[in-house]
Amino acid sequence: MENQQIHLSIRNVSKTYANGVKALNKINLEIPSGMYGLLGPNGAGKSTLMRTLATLQEPDEGSIYLGETDVLRQKEEVRQTLGYLPQEFGVYPKVSAEELLDYFAVLKGIMQRAARREVTERLLKQTNLWDKRKQKLGGYSGGMKQRFGVAVALLGNPKLLIVDEPTAGLDPAERVRFLNLLSEVGENSVVILSTHIVEDVAELCTNMAIINKGEILLQANTQQAVAGLEGKIWRKLTAKNTLPAIEQEHRVISAKQLSGRSLVHIYSSEDPGNGFELVAPDLEDVYFSTMTGNYVQPQQVEEAIQL
Repeated sequence: MENQQIHLSIRNVSKTYANGVKALNKINLEIPSGMYGLLGPNGAGKSTLMRTLATLQEPDEGSIYLGETDVLRQKEEVRQTLGYLPQEFGVYPKVSAEELLDYFAVLKGIMQRAARREVTERLLKQTNLWDKRKQKLGGYSGGMKQRFGVAVALLGNPKLLIVDEPTAGLDPAERVRFLNLLSEVGENSVVILSTHIVEDVAELCTNMAIINKGEILLQANTQQAVAGLEGKIWRKLTAKNTLPAIEQEHRVISAKQLSGRSLVHIYSSEDPGNGFELVAPDLEDVYFSTMTGNYVQPQQVEEAIQL
């Protein structure tokens, strides 16, 4: 029961690097148990925040609590209950998955050989690598390496699991396998999925935040965020050379190239006419409208009406 109630509280966390880059600017997040998506472009500050949560670097200011544990002052306690799969996950190419996972289990404090055998077997089966357990890691595909990384991260039943850009570079089939695996492990722990891929968050995460240039632009329930755009997203397939004129006249949130033409999505609370059709919004629309400053959270709308 305790696992289900654990949550992560991040308050006023800031980090400026020596070169003057402000990677994090007063980050405030309340992250419940379950899958939580941190969505933003490359360079937004996601990895800096993930490394800070994983006790690998210090912020300049702020506080972070995992339940009652002070993440910044009780690093050893946090590390005992932390699983971390960084963006660049190196493996020893000449060692088998079974051998390396056993070694990591020792580092995690599982000293009894029988207990280690039991846990490595369970995790290799859970990550669908049991049949390949004797294979050298150098022969693993990108997706298999990522799943092995999850097996390592899951040692010791972590209360906080951090996964940084896990599906970048995976082929579609491996990506689906990987996301299915994450959804299984994300039930009784705080699992943070940090990514620039909107679909990963849309498919997995109940709650999410959007970060850019070190600032949180939006935090919301994923479905409620999409519902907040109902009736406000319009699209039109148009010639590429008409895009500048559309940008002058409408609040364009995205434009995709499609067979030599542009598929334009705009934000408008009323029918813009001009050949635009209303479409059901999705998380990509939430992301792009937030990044362009057009997204208004439902509660902000209510406040504006009351004013």
